[in-house]
Amino acid sequence: MSDPQSATGVADREAAEWHVRLGERPVSADTLHAFKTWRETAGNAEAYHRVERLWRSTGSLSSDGDIQNLTQATLRTSRSGTKRAWPRRFFPAVAVLVPVAAVAAVALALVLWLPSRGLYETEIGGQRVVALDDGTQVRLDTDTRIRVRFASGERRIVLEQGQALFTVAHDAARPFRVEAGGTEVTALGTVFDVRRESTGARVTLVEGSVAVTDVQAETRNWRLAAGQQVHTAGRDPAPVAVDAILETSWTQGHLVFKGTPLREAVAEVNRYLPDKIVLAAGPESEVAVNGTFATGDRDAFVAAVSDLFDLSAQPQADGGVRLTARSVGG
Repeated sequence: MSDPQSATGVADREAAEWHVRLGERPVSADTLHAFKTWRETAGNAEAYHRVERLWRSTGSLSSDGDIQNLTQATLRTSRSGTKRAWPRRFFPAVAVLVPVAAVAAVALALVLWLPSRGLYETEIGGQRVVALDDGTQVRLDTDTRIRVRFASGERRIVLEQGQALFTVAHDAARPFRVEAGGTEVTALGTVFDVRRESTGARVTLVEGSVAVTDVQAETRNWRLAAGQQVHTAGRDPAPVAVDAILETSWTQGHLVFKGTPLREAVAEVNRYLPDKIVLAAGPESEVAVNGTFATGDRDAFVAAVSDLFDLSAQPQADGGVRLTARSVGG
């Protein structure tokens, strides 16, 4: 099985190379065609978008000591003829044009260095509290990964997967932004929860004020008040009023269900379980679940819903458990 993180790293490296190559003039039709073909491979377009965002931020990164050191080290390596040679088709003028070499050095320094800096994550079923340098506190939920990048003019968090609650330290000079897929949340001194989903994100504001933007279509933006939530997926999302305490109950180690369809409750419980619950198809999947359960306590949840809804719990060879209606059997 291929390693998704390794594939992402390769895409990032190639994206940096393409960024440099397309910055050279003139750009031939063959080059543009090759770039178009490269972008069609899964993950490459997103990788190139990441490099563009990084490059736009290099003005604020230029004073960062680590970036300066990496850039100088990359330039020295390039000039000394290191064994690590990038294909000449990507850098036809690097050996001649110092400005292009500098561009390549910065781009490659960014994509090689940023993935290993400011990375925080949790395993399935785990939670973690991270104190950032500015005084902001981030609570990571199960199977969550974030990357932290603070610069002179911006504090940026990339929520790569999972869910996190942010208690943001006020700093008017440096906006605090959370990027989750195609969603960006901007806040100044506030508490909010972001959950990355398969498309878009779910943003819940506990206190303060945040602006939520669809980065692919900036006309799609919303401003939330405390106690509001927005799911950015869909054709016409709009903020709705929610119980913020209930929505963030995971921070206390609890899952609270109020009239939640059983299929949704099972999916939520499964986020905390390495060995999953499988719910058989049927009308039982839509029955409403009400109650509070400890995150990761599969046995308590299975016992409760089995008794309430007359379900049979059958252990599976892979360690999971299958719920079926007793009248249906196995």
